[in-house]
Amino acid sequence: MNSPLNKLKETIARLRAGHNSRSPLYGRSAGSTLGLYLLCMAGVVLATFLIFLLGYNIYSALRDHATYYYYDFITPFFVLPLYSLMRGVRDMALLFVVLLLGSGWLGVTWAFFRLYQRDLTKVVQAAGTLMDPDAAPPELPSALAPAEAALRLARQQVQHSEALAREAEQRKNDLIVYLAHDLKTPLTSVIGYLTLLQDEPQISPELRARYTGIALDKAERLEDLINEFFDITRFNLSHIELERRPTDLTRMLEQVVSEFGPMLAAQDLTCRTDLPPKLVYNCDADKMARVLDNLLRNACHYSYPGTVIEVAAGAEADAVVLRFANAGPTIPPEKLDRIFEQFFRLDSSRASRTGGAGLGLAIARQIVELHGGSITAESADEHIVFTVRLPLDTNRTDRAPLPAARKS
Repeated sequence: MNSPLNKLKETIARLRAGHNSRSPLYGRSAGSTLGLYLLCMAGVVLATFLIFLLGYNIYSALRDHATYYYYDFITPFFVLPLYSLMRGVRDMALLFVVLLLGSGWLGVTWAFFRLYQRDLTKVVQAAGTLMDPDAAPPELPSALAPAEAALRLARQQVQHSEALAREAEQRKNDLIVYLAHDLKTPLTSVIGYLTLLQDEPQISPELRARYTGIALDKAERLEDLINEFFDITRFNLSHIELERRPTDLTRMLEQVVSEFGPMLAAQDLTCRTDLPPKLVYNCDADKMARVLDNLLRNACHYSYPGTVIEVAAGAEADAVVLRFANAGPTIPPEKLDRIFEQFFRLDSSRASRTGGAGLGLAIARQIVELHGGSITAESADEHIVFTVRLPLDTNRTDRAPLPAARKS
């Protein structure tokens, strides 16, 4: 996609490529500026020479007039005083040359400093508009084109980040409103059925078991909603820090799959694993377990009944790769691009129990990226695949060849 951000990045890359230095430099070219400075200094010398040449010609004319011509009315009042002044200048010619050259050098140097000061002032003023969405885009002189492009890119990135933050905040607020509303329904049912059990002690065992089962189901739903509130709070208030240690990902995956046995059975799903006997990786075991839990839970929620969820793991040349694949409704591309955003739900309906707070995949991506890895999602032909890649550059022990994988 040729978004404005991508176009600006390409412009900056082209402008930087025009620089001869190894690292990108912003502002006026040092070579051309030095050449202009030296040219101005040569102009000062030439101007000094022309001034003295003109002064000498005036002095010669005044001397000839005072020496060879008769005095007239203006000679005593104009020619002779001016001649005396020019003769004094002639006697102190060296001092006047130094003064002219020094003044010229100071003037030229001041003008160049002012030039860079104006450039810096314009850059600072343009930077001040980055956080103002109503301000006009920054405009700088052509010599500062790379800086202008970088500032425009930064401005668009800031505005893009602010828009995403506002959208996430709005989704979170909407979700909290929905959750608060949804809390009333199961709570009302629990209170209602428990009240029936209390008011009718002679109720039949079958009806008592039915009411108890309904109350238990609604209480579990209430627990799920409360856990969603806690997920939102933890995601917004906690700063995730890693405590790395060597961890056998094969054993961790087997344990996570085993814990999902009741959920898989309830939804008529089967989980098939393709794992090596041992896959050691230096990671935060608790955080990585949460990633695996979130991915497998997501696969359970969005799988067709009676299908198989496939979990595979292995080591490649430079990374450990984990894959979770399931058969479910194809995710549209516009939703696939946003699937890892905070508070984004594939199922926007609150009537469904499959949707959580929309944080599971966002938290998984944050944890994986903190490990230096990446997580991607693909969906086509009613199949969904999540792939986690964890780099091996900090895990030297993981580079040894792994035994053949075992399937279950």
